[in-house]
Amino acid sequence: MSHHDETSRSLSYARHDTLEGLLQRGRGLGAERARCDPGAAAPFVYDGIRRDWKWDYQTDTRHLYQARLIRDLKLPPTPVVAQLAGDEEECSRAAHVLELLALAGSDEAREGLRAYIREGEHWVSVLESVADRWPAEWWEDLGDVACARIGGEADLPWSIEPWSRFGIEMPGRRFPPRPSLGGLSDEKLLALLAADGTEFNRKIDALRALAGRDPAEGLIPLVPSLGTPDGRRSLPLLRRAVDRLGALAVPAARGSAVDGREWLARLGVDVLADHPEPEAIPGLVAELAEQWKARAWCGPDTTAKRLARFGPEAAAAVPVLWRYWRHTPHSYERAAYLRALAAIDPSGVDDAYSESLWDCEERVRLLAIVSAPRCPQTLHRIAVLRDDPMETREVRAAARARLAS
Repeated sequence: MSHHDETSRSLSYARHDTLEGLLQRGRGLGAERARCDPGAAAPFVYDGIRRDWKWDYQTDTRHLYQARLIRDLKLPPTPVVAQLAGDEEECSRAAHVLELLALAGSDEAREGLRAYIREGEHWVSVLESVADRWPAEWWEDLGDVACARIGGEADLPWSIEPWSRFGIEMPGRRFPPRPSLGGLSDEKLLALLAADGTEFNRKIDALRALAGRDPAEGLIPLVPSLGTPDGRRSLPLLRRAVDRLGALAVPAARGSAVDGREWLARLGVDVLADHPEPEAIPGLVAELAEQWKARAWCGPDTTAKRLARFGPEAAAAVPVLWRYWRHTPHSYERAAYLRALAAIDPSGVDDAYSESLWDCEERVRLLAIVSAPRCPQTLHRIAVLRDDPMETREVRAAARARLAS
């Protein structure tokens, strides 16, 4: 995690309503303003790639946002290519941006990465990354380079590709893929979870499949049996699968909350907290206000989700939700604030939806594509997202669906 906040002396965020502050946070409004004055925005765009402004490196995203800025503002990628020579983290940030710019047609970005793979220090991770994102014909001719250089590496790479394509064996690193359970019915997945003989990893695979589907009520009686073998925690992805159940999980959660097993009790308490009764509204509003007072950037999204369930009854939370929407550097949480605002007071969110078509976060763009007001400007922007070779597959598909409707 990047340990910086709005008052940090070592690395402080600019004001949320300035061009610099908007770009640091990955706000859509920053991208829109930058287009009006590319010269003023350029230093901040490059700074956002050079220094890591993400609040949480595991969840917040910026590289697509930054690549779009360089392309849309017609900025040269030369400083980003030069950043490849930095330390491993600087190189990685630059490489992710350049990979996307190459997909958008930048020869300088593409050749800069290919040259780095030939000579750069962190070439292994860069090659694996471009092999995952680029067409094979853009990198498969680097096989001779990879074969010549891999012998000088102290640590072998973990990935199978692109090394197997080059005939480079990774001893001890081949893990045969487990067959996907995505094609199984809910009944068969639940049977796997219920069977004593199902191995640990297959149960996780079954939970992963259930977590991406409509609620499977048959999971509820199985939950107490889905702890790890040592009894100390729940199986990975169990919470996500239970979350899909929504209010269906509440009755059983009341019993789980007082269970002697700590992991099960914690799960029960969390489920009940996610489905509060109306009398909880004042406490949740106060909790959100205290989080704002403490400038707590990690966690208020959970409070926002709980408040969203009450709709207009939670109107007292709206001013603080807007503050979080505008100020938070933790861009991953913006989707929760936007959903909560739309559920509680939808009258004020049209501008936020329109701005969000430019946001750095995929989940925010997806919300905006579905809900942005229908007007020539938003429809044009959605068409741009549909046709952008740098955009994610999910966003392009959502844009196609919105325009088709």
